[in-house]
Amino acid sequence: MNQALAMAMAVVGGLGIFMLGMKYMSEGIQTVAGGSLRRMISLVTSNRLMATGTGTAVTVLVQSSSVTTVIVVGLVNAGLMQLQQAIGVMFGANIGTTITGWILVLKLGDYGLPMLGVAALVYIFARRDRPRFVAMAAMGLGMIFFGLELMKDGFAPMREMPAFVEAFAWFTADSYLGVLKCVLVGCVLTLLVQSSSATLGITIGLASTGVIPFQTAAALVLGENIGTTITVLLASIGATTSAKRAAYAHVLFNVIGVAWITAVFGAYIRLVGWAVAEIEGVNPIGLTLAGMGEPEKFALIVTAGIALTHTGFNVANTLVFLPFLRAYSRFLERLVPDREYDEIPRLRHLDSRSVESPVLGIEQSRGEVVRMADATAKMLAWIRDLAFGNLRDEELIRKVFHREQVLDNIQREIITFLTEVLDANVPHGVAEEGRQHLRLAHEFESIGDRLANILRGYLKLRDRQLEIPGEQRLGLLALHDSVTDFHRRVQEAYAKRGRLANTAARATSEGITAAVRRLRDEQLQRMTDSAVDPGFSIVYTSLLTDYRRIRGHLLNIHDATAPAAAA
Repeated sequence: MNQALAMAMAVVGGLGIFMLGMKYMSEGIQTVAGGSLRRMISLVTSNRLMATGTGTAVTVLVQSSSVTTVIVVGLVNAGLMQLQQAIGVMFGANIGTTITGWILVLKLGDYGLPMLGVAALVYIFARRDRPRFVAMAAMGLGMIFFGLELMKDGFAPMREMPAFVEAFAWFTADSYLGVLKCVLVGCVLTLLVQSSSATLGITIGLASTGVIPFQTAAALVLGENIGTTITVLLASIGATTSAKRAAYAHVLFNVIGVAWITAVFGAYIRLVGWAVAEIEGVNPIGLTLAGMGEPEKFALIVTAGIALTHTGFNVANTLVFLPFLRAYSRFLERLVPDREYDEIPRLRHLDSRSVESPVLGIEQSRGEVVRMADATAKMLAWIRDLAFGNLRDEELIRKVFHREQVLDNIQREIITFLTEVLDANVPHGVAEEGRQHLRLAHEFESIGDRLANILRGYLKLRDRQLEIPGEQRLGLLALHDSVTDFHRRVQEAYAKRGRLANTAARATSEGITAAVRRLRDEQLQRMTDSAVDPGFSIVYTSLLTDYRRIRGHLLNIHDATAPAAAA
């Protein structure tokens, strides 16, 4: 009993250190390579190879396919990435996540603890962000190897315990049914742990100490590919139709892939064994610790075989799917048809995973701000059509007010999202940009409120059957177009990560203010010269006030981007 307790403590402790190491290494790499990560995400195109390469590279840096796929679902949910692009990125994410196995192939087990200690000292005493986060990544790597060594020490006694030997004999990959059992166990274990990297560490710990044979470990790894899809599936709950399609694309990719690879498992595992034998000189199939006689060499060969099994499967499955990417995308569109009513995209379900990747999380919140800008631009165009065209278009009126509700919802979600992101251990630059996004979200939401008020004003005039005289009508139209043009220029500058020239922005703002004053003074003069309906005057001056306030919000947005431009 004491031996079992000691073994359990070593395994649990080692697993905890291993998972924490993965987290620290991921955060450190993401922060150091943050600019590259964001450029890669923004450069994703419909080119299937480019999208797959991007997914692979991002996941190698993020060290988690779950984080990559959940963020991709978020970008699709926000309308910032097309389904076909997202599928390509997800294919690459499955390849990128296999880097964990190859990291464990490195012969660094004995150096894990010293690496952890030295990196921790640098992390504590470094004053600048970059050295600190480089040290964090190195500290995470040390924790990974130290945790794996602890797990191996905990698993080692299992070979001599009959109860464990009998339990593991239940799922042995010596037949098709046995392979399916192993796949099921790997899937369930990953569902419970919520990390395919952690499950891979457990699998390697069991196999490298001889507790389970290589073939069983290889089948377990296949099941882990299915288990990891639960995260993205959960992220799609309550999301838009496009986001659901992206999530199902990830799930079906892994389920179908595991289905066909298990059908040819015997041939596939022999191919992996031959490849390892060519590289290391020993075939892991049928290899035992007793027969090998060298524990370190045995662990290296088995770990290399597991890593190659994982990588080979995901590369092969990607090559099978890539030629049919468009057809796969159309299939998903039929599988998840469009809804008949307008959807309000949500961000909340992505919070927890995006916080694990603050750099990409900030990029996602930036995308939401860009989408808010697009929404207010559409509202301006719709209101122009309604106020100076056809105020009887009830469907378009409904769309304007619905879009204002969407803006309220997005701002609320961004606040919740960024509050969690900024609570994490993030570099100064990321924190500054997060605060900028909070301010911009507030400004665009306020613009949406003002635009809804403007439409209500025009509708009030319609309901009271008050016509806008020709001269005032032309003045309001010119004012509306001036505000729209200012909005367009500010919006385009932010979307391109730039900023309007300060003199141009100030001149435009002052021009709008002067136009509002002129129109108000002219209205006051009319009220002095002749009888004017007081109801009309109240609505008219309210419209001028709302246009001027929108101008103020746009100038605030311009000013808020100054730190980003300077950086």
